Amino acid sequence: MRHILTRLLIAAFPVLSFFSLPSFAGNDPAARAKSSQKKAVTTATKPGLEGFDDFMAQVLKDWKVPGVAVGVVQDGKVILLKGYGYRDVEKKLPATPNTLFAIGSITKSFTVTMLGMEMDEGKVDWDKPVRNYVPDFRMYDPVLTEQMVVRDLITHRSGLPRHDMVWYSSDFPREDLLRRLQFLEPNKPLRATFQYNNLMFMTAGYMAGKLNGKSWEDSVRERILLPLGMTGTTFSEKDTQNAPDFAQPYQKGNDVKSEVKRMPFDEQCPDTCALGPAGEINSSVADMSRYVLFHLNKGKLEGKALLSENNSIQMQTPQMVIQGAPDFKEQSETSYGMGFFISSYRGHKQVEHGGNIDGFSAEMIFLPGDGIGIVVLTNLDGTAVPYVVANNVLDRLLGLDQVPWSQRYLEQEVKAKESEEEAKNKNYTPHRAGTHPSHELKEYAGDYGNSGYGIVSIAEDGDHFKMTLNRVTKPLEHLHYDVFQVPDSPFEQFAKLRVMFSSDAYGDISSLSMPLETRVKDIVFTRLPDKQLTERIFIEAFTGQYEFPGSPTPFTISIRGDHTLILASPGSPDVELVPKRGTTFNLKDQSGVSLEFKRDANGKVIEAALSDNGTTVVLKRK
Repeated sequence: MRHILTRLLIAAFPVLSFFSLPSFAGNDPAARAKSSQKKAVTTATKPGLEGFDDFMAQVLKDWKVPGVAVGVVQDGKVILLKGYGYRDVEKKLPATPNTLFAIGSITKSFTVTMLGMEMDEGKVDWDKPVRNYVPDFRMYDPVLTEQMVVRDLITHRSGLPRHDMVWYSSDFPREDLLRRLQFLEPNKPLRATFQYNNLMFMTAGYMAGKLNGKSWEDSVRERILLPLGMTGTTFSEKDTQNAPDFAQPYQKGNDVKSEVKRMPFDEQCPDTCALGPAGEINSSVADMSRYVLFHLNKGKLEGKALLSENNSIQMQTPQMVIQGAPDFKEQSETSYGMGFFISSYRGHKQVEHGGNIDGFSAEMIFLPGDGIGIVVLTNLDGTAVPYVVANNVLDRLLGLDQVPWSQRYLEQEVKAKESEEEAKNKNYTPHRAGTHPSHELKEYAGDYGNSGYGIVSIAEDGDHFKMTLNRVTKPLEHLHYDVFQVPDSPFEQFAKLRVMFSSDAYGDISSLSMPLETRVKDIVFTRLPDKQLTERIFIEAFTGQYEFPGSPTPFTISIRGDHTLILASPGSPDVELVPKRGTTFNLKDQSGVSLEFKRDANGKVIEAALSDNGTTVVLKRK
């Protein structure tokens, strides 16, 4: 869990650990003179990328990154398209300018660009309610439902924290993800705090597709990719792997000594991914260089306007402040525009977005006032290499001294991992030794549901459990009391994810909870009834009449519809029996009241035990 949360954070917020205050000459005469001299030199000999190949060779070695592709544009022209290292380590296939990599969250700007085109056509308004365009849109809070406008979806100010495990663990269709929003708890008021949210961008993309009368994928392909000549770009891993030149995904373990190993492609999205508008696109630096030029030219490419200058500028203008001070003096505080982060780099306005998805890391940066744009694509999971490379290119083209970004970021990574190992070695991780589960393992097994997050299945696996959260299956080992966790491992994305089981007043395991979204309460999954209790062939054995002690009138148990048991008593309203487990049912709308059917040695139902908040009587079957 540690690794996956870190990776998701980097994907959403690549500058979180790396941005800092700008460096200015200020009123120091010596500094101003030095700055003037540098400008004069720059005018005489325009800075270039001399020595960049040697720099890249060292980056590949230091970071153990398999392959990197770099695209650079300047003054309206492409000045570099080049691959470094391998797109496939095992087969020794080199990375090239046409190698397809997943670009992750850089996709978000495509979604906003698409909406901007529809805005230009009068189909949508940034500041009108989302429900005007998606009537089924529902949030947990009715106020959010009514007040959320389109601009809120694409500026990360919805009040909803990430809740990424809803989509990352599942193969829920896009419409289903939209439906589940109403069950996801917010933690902030609308427009109060920047909180990166992929699900809001998914909603924006879904809306954009509907407004265009097609899917989001078809809309982006027809209105952005084809007009820009991005003919190699794809939306699915299936199409990517059918291309002649694509990168394999790799990951580096989360301890200091870990080596790089190949990852499987995500089987969740072989064709298209429900979260597509937030991070589905796969592209090359050859294609992406054209996309960068398009945004540098404020919605135009080669003289053709696809997006109005007004909406292009709005994308590149701060819309939501991001709280937090930078780490380094070369970079500034950051805001979010619409599909882009907005900041400055060494005094130059910078527009950028990172991308990180299983096995791939990417960065797209452009300086609007300097006509410089950079795309860096890699096939290594959760790495800072794209920022190292992009910043180095900026230093070179701006004619500035080269900041040792690689050493800085490496030091950050190494220190963080060493500190984690130190805490582990000192046994600082919270753990109560010598404890044991409160129930036999078999009593924990079953299905547990949450309306937003889906289904968790717990199954015995020897002395441990297997946990399946929607489509993701992981082992569970006992930690302490009724808390279990995914075992720690350098390459385990869900490492140390904890699962806590809870019991009801009768001592039965009734729910489990997990910290799947740390900014709200633990996500609770309520135990679901045993499947057999919803099967007519099984529950037919319970039908019949049962005598209540001291009453001349028996109860009648019958089936209504396909599989609903009903308890009926003359003169009283019928009561639905709600399946629980085994042969036990709860009486609907009656807290603490249950009915358990009992069998004899031959399996015949002979009686039932009616429990009412601690008092139990036997109902003999007639």
